[in-house]
Amino acid sequence: MASEPVYIHGTTAAEQRRLSLMNDVLLNPASLREMALAGDESIVDFGCGLGQFTRAMARAVPRGRVLGLERDPAQLAGARRLTEEEGGLGNVELRPGDVLEPELEWGTFDVAHSRFVLEHVREPLRVVENMVRAVRPGGRVIIADDDHDIMRLSPSPSGFEALWHAYMRSYDRNGTDPYIGRRLVSLLHQAGAAPRRNTLIFFGGCAGMPHFDVLAANMLGVVVSARQLILENELFEERAFDEAVAAFEAWATRPDAAIWYGMHWAEGVK
Repeated sequence: MASEPVYIHGTTAAEQRRLSLMNDVLLNPASLREMALAGDESIVDFGCGLGQFTRAMARAVPRGRVLGLERDPAQLAGARRLTEEEGGLGNVELRPGDVLEPELEWGTFDVAHSRFVLEHVREPLRVVENMVRAVRPGGRVIIADDDHDIMRLSPSPSGFEALWHAYMRSYDRNGTDPYIGRRLVSLLHQAGAAPRRNTLIFFGGCAGMPHFDVLAANMLGVVVSARQLILENELFEERAFDEAVAAFEAWATRPDAAIWYGMHWAEGVK
């Protein structure tokens, strides 16, 4: 097993477009609603990626500040470029940093946040412990992540459910957890934060809704971006993979197509 897990989805241009659409259309407004920020918080964003939500939080705290941490140099450069393209934000700092070993001003933040990070690391508790350490007494620790087992498509496209299960098994081969969402409250407790609230942020939808094409493309994209890992680990046969993808693409044009999925969200207090 490698010392570091492989990021399943990669960082191709197509994957970055998928993530950007998912952030802008599906997740950021709902996530900000659940956070209920007052506007003056100091926030650290663990594993900020391209910084879409980092910037969204910064706009929501005009009297506060947001520090985004990102290990990958290409992602960090992209986050800085996008921030400049948006005209810059004076209350955003983007800093290189590993969520497992961050260099921070410990105990000074009002909020520590991570989203879609824990499912990609082999020591998720260590990340949450760092988040708890980062906030002041009374500070909030907010974690959001996937439990891939709750995904349902209706009517089910031929072969795609089996492919989705192969996708989930690729996490095991990578030493990570596709079901981490159901463990978020336990992780908060184990890390020393008192759990206060948990919920699901729904980002499914059905044909006829605005942006259903984005929803469908996102669900397919998470599997297609893991194609190499799935095939290399012989979790699915290549021809069957392509047939399942074609079946999904046909399904996405149906007038009765529906996706049922949600992001797990939990908050604790130090």
